[in-house]
Amino acid sequence: MKKKIIENIKTLFYALLIALIIRSLLFQPFYIPSSSMEPNLLVGDRLFVSKYSYGYSKHSFPFSPNIFNKRIFSSKPQRGDIIVFKTPADNRTDYIKRLIGIPGDKIQIIDGFLYLNEQKIKRNKIDHLKTIYCGNEIMSVDAYEEELPNGTKYLAVYRKDFTMKKTDKFIVPNDYYFFMGDNRDCSKDSRFLGSVGYVKFENLVGKARTIFFSNDKNIGNIYKFWKWKDSIRTKRFFKNIK
Repeated sequence: MKKKIIENIKTLFYALLIALIIRSLLFQPFYIPSSSMEPNLLVGDRLFVSKYSYGYSKHSFPFSPNIFNKRIFSSKPQRGDIIVFKTPADNRTDYIKRLIGIPGDKIQIIDGFLYLNEQKIKRNKIDHLKTIYCGNEIMSVDAYEEELPNGTKYLAVYRKDFTMKKTDKFIVPNDYYFFMGDNRDCSKDSRFLGSVGYVKFENLVGKARTIFFSNDKNIGNIYKFWKWKDSIRTKRFFKNIK
């Protein structure tokens, strides 16, 4: 009996060790709790983030142990990547946003248009998308397919009746990055220097890769199995993230 208990403990230990290695070095699941990345990521999406995409820092591991001074095996992110990062405010809270500016970039919103290095970002209006969530509110929006200089295209939405018309010019410092939510008027991101601001390279956790599960909490949470037929978004299962 004692031998069996010891064997079970060993099995559990090895299982936990393998799970920790996978979570820290390969892939980690994340849940989308807010509307800041709609229409591309919805509240209730569950996705995998690749931990190896930009190398490893202390934030690659649970509880961010102080084991590295800088990133190791590092690789630079690209404009347009959707990235999970630790907020500079507490180095603990996970945010997910789209990378818009890399070190040295100049970013500004002028008359509701996004400018990168003094050049207006290309965009084409999308007519079929008229409304979107911001928390529990449904707001009317103008939707655009924006294209960054490296060719990355994505959907971004701007509130019809109130959008950020003009900002100061943001100049991204060395070793820092500038992030924005695709739901531009429903996102706390690098435009707000007092709460998020520029994000240090060390704070990047990983690149969003694939949605593996999605549930519309406005219809029913995951525990209300009798509502699964209506609440589970099967069309989003195993959808690659762009």
